[in-house]
Amino acid sequence: MNYQIKKTGDLTDHETRHILNLWKIREWNGMSPSDFRTFFKDSEFHFLSGSEGEILAVIRLNFDFVLKVSGKQYSFAEAVGLVSAHEKKGYGSQLVKSFTENVIHRNLETIGFCFTDLRPFYHRFDIEILEGKAKAILENDETGWISSEDDDILIFNTSGEIVELLRQLGPGRNAYLMTKE
Repeated sequence: MNYQIKKTGDLTDHETRHILNLWKIREWNGMSPSDFRTFFKDSEFHFLSGSEGEILAVIRLNFDFVLKVSGKQYSFAEAVGLVSAHEKKGYGSQLVKSFTENVIHRNLETIGFCFTDLRPFYHRFDIEILEGKAKAILENDETGWISSEDDDILIFNTSGEIVELLRQLGPGRNAYLMTKE
């Protein structure tokens, strides 16, 4: 297995199609490689590849992620889209280990999110989980501010001050997902 990091523009057309197939998001099924590169322009992709160059597991690092808490904006790298080509082969586990080591080495303020049922997976890697705190992150849609679908915040690498700030989220103390202008 080979751990690789590629910026969006460095992905081959085959790799972009493979990633979309792994993600299985209906709205993105017909996305062209060019559209993929435009849509994910502020991202880099971490993946494990096999001996034939096939992608065994992938995670996206989104650099366009800003939360506003108590009137102050905080920028993060957001870990999102972790998927393995085959379950129970250890590809996802190996990728999470390599990914976490990488963001710590680069000192990137990195968080992610998960549903309650994925807590046991992330506990194996000593990733701090702020249980139930993702629900206090509000996203703006056509109808107004809505709660995040995720349950928990995953701490891959952040300062203690930021962890404490996120730990204080809850009813009456929300974070707001900001979009870049």
